[in-house]
Amino acid sequence: MFYRCYLFHVACVKTYFFLSFSVFQPSFIHMSGPRVNLLFLGNSSGVNFSLFLSPRDEETGILQLASCNGSERAADWNLNVTRGMNISKLTISLTRNLQMCLPNATDCCTTPLCVVEALQVLACRDSVMLARLLVQAEIYANSSFTGNVSENATIIPNQVFQPLGSCPCDLTAEACDVRCCCDLECTPDLKQLFNKSCFTGVFGGDVNPPFDQLCSSQSMEYIPDWFPFLCVQSSLNNTPFLGYFYHGSISTPKVPSFKISLQPSPGKLFTGYSQGDPIMTEENEYFTIPQQSMAGQCVVNAPVAYLQDFDVRCLTSLASYEEGLPHDVRVNSGAGDFIQQNVVYRNITDTGKFITESESLPTAEVLCQNVTFAEHYTFIWKDKNIEQVNVTVFLGSLCDGEILTQRFTVQFLSLESTNTTELFGNPGYQVGKPVRAANLNASDTSGSLNIWQPAGRGLCTSATHTPVIFGLDSLSGCTLEVGIDEDCRLLRGNVTEKLNSLIQATHIGKRDNSSDSDVNDWVKIIRLDPFDSDINVSTGSFKGICPDIPANLNIRIIFAEVGAVQGIPQQEILAVQISYSTVIWQFQCGLTCENSTSFLPITAAVQFIEVPAQPPVPMTRSQTNSWAEFDCNRNDVCWPQLFYPVTRFYTGEPYSQCLAKGLSLAFLVLLAAIMSNPWFSKIWNSCLV
Repeated sequence: MFYRCYLFHVACVKTYFFLSFSVFQPSFIHMSGPRVNLLFLGNSSGVNFSLFLSPRDEETGILQLASCNGSERAADWNLNVTRGMNISKLTISLTRNLQMCLPNATDCCTTPLCVVEALQVLACRDSVMLARLLVQAEIYANSSFTGNVSENATIIPNQVFQPLGSCPCDLTAEACDVRCCCDLECTPDLKQLFNKSCFTGVFGGDVNPPFDQLCSSQSMEYIPDWFPFLCVQSSLNNTPFLGYFYHGSISTPKVPSFKISLQPSPGKLFTGYSQGDPIMTEENEYFTIPQQSMAGQCVVNAPVAYLQDFDVRCLTSLASYEEGLPHDVRVNSGAGDFIQQNVVYRNITDTGKFITESESLPTAEVLCQNVTFAEHYTFIWKDKNIEQVNVTVFLGSLCDGEILTQRFTVQFLSLESTNTTELFGNPGYQVGKPVRAANLNASDTSGSLNIWQPAGRGLCTSATHTPVIFGLDSLSGCTLEVGIDEDCRLLRGNVTEKLNSLIQATHIGKRDNSSDSDVNDWVKIIRLDPFDSDINVSTGSFKGICPDIPANLNIRIIFAEVGAVQGIPQQEILAVQISYSTVIWQFQCGLTCENSTSFLPITAAVQFIEVPAQPPVPMTRSQTNSWAEFDCNRNDVCWPQLFYPVTRFYTGEPYSQCLAKGLSLAFLVLLAAIMSNPWFSKIWNSCLV
């Protein structure tokens, strides 16, 4: 079995493919548009790519196989090839017109389903077929309008008093808009293509829907008893969906600056760094070192955060090589002064650990250049300031056609440390530090908690492991190559063994300085095994299908902030849980399945969950009742909505009219209350006498 590795950080993907065989990816394509892209993985030197339009045998209905004697054009199809070192990009495009036929037109589509054809893409070297790809094309006609647009102006009504149009989704004149079922230009045949996915609401044509406060509306799931007395009597012509315009002042947006403004006193720029603050230079700019972005790629000008270590590797070639920040730039210490970097240069003679791939080019034609292979930064800190910056730069020769794996590391060391370990009085975990693991059930208590690390050609057998970094959610994995005759029980055991090799520990340290001899400094790993011995796992009754494959390993780490040392927050791990997610593996093959393999991705995800250090104080009964008294979702009577028609939330009528009507109603209620009292009748009778 062979493996290929890939690594993800914070939902970001970074994939390495170094393959020694030739294959198309994907292995099968269902084409619904006039253009599609695919990849050819393997050495494309001397490889001829050809495109065939595959006819079907009228008697058997089987597609006829093509041979290595074609070209890059077949009927109305073209094949464009962009060759690379180990990955070539191929583009299949349709050259014919996809418009529906108009009167007296020839180059057009007579039916909505315009193209139904099967294509074959071959990769051959010296008349020997290396790979084959089947493409099934089902393309519908384009319904967009391509004619001349009329110059006549359209009078747009005032949207405050009447709807702008009865069909807002009708955006194209004299043409059918997809998913717009109220478009009069859409024929019944075209509506059948999107009849079940029409636009809804105002945009889909329902421009005057009844609102919830309308007396005739029955759209609410729960109608209170007092609704008939406080509902709104209004016609649909006066609806809040007509539009509400504000004519206010225009403010110019402020563009945020990525630089910190200079203070009047240059001698006191900062009061010190806090954890996570970007380190600044003498020019009041960020101190940058190449780091990985959210997309998994390396960014040259990435700011360095205070007290956050990292170790990254970036792939580059001589053509794409970029120099980073010069080493003569002085760093702001945080106290108003500036520190010069202490740089040591070293040469690398053995480049095998850095050069991951090389093309076999003649020596006389190769262009080489002296570049940076690795940079190691050590920041000596005390309290909130930087005391010293030490840099070790490794240089070497990079030639054209070679792939260089650059390494950049940043490490923060306390000035009060006696060696390379952190201060013992700083016990909590810091973001960027490895999570400590141990095997307390064995004589040798050393353990590890790792994820996959791509290396070499991308095979899991040659890949290395990298420790789990505190505070960094990660997703890593490898792709297992499985044959069609694979035994399901053997496959489950093999996948479980690969995932369990990442966790060689029984306990995780609560703190960064947890003692091996104190059991209370460690938390036991809670394991949820993928299978129960009492449950009979299905072995798979179909060839090429295996259910219940534990392909996903989930590591959940719960931590809390328990205090601070010298103003730096200290985190402590409270619990660790490991679980498995199963998938159904099914063999995937293209035109033929003989002597081919399929891929099974295996992943390991790490998630950090922050919880309060102490549970919140529960609410008292009086507080709960006081809060629930005004909750409209928990009570039959909703007092905040009693005077809804006289509030600004009601937009059916102008606010001044609503307020006047409300005051009039309140006056009548008050007058009725006064007149109902007995003393009012006595006063009235005395006045009459």
